[in-house]
Amino acid sequence: MNALFWLVLIALGMGTVGLFAFLWSLKSGQLEDLDGAAVRVLLDEEDKPLREHPESMSMERERDASRSTGEEAGHGKDG
Repeated sequence: MNALFWLVLIALGMGTVGLFAFLWSLKSGQLEDLDGAAVRVLLDEEDKPLREHPESMSMERERDASRSTGEEAGHGKDG
């Protein structure tokens, strides 16, 4: 009987969390445009490339620099 009590409490808690998550999604506009993605698939427009994050660009430069010096292949600066 004690286990059943805890199971009911856990089920009610999970239901409450789910209800609050659903209400938050309604309030924040997550469910506003349900058909937009389906319509955008049918549009014949050119995709625009995403702007790259400056941090990722600097990481790519470092990776390219290490490739040109051979450090990534394990040769290091000495060999």
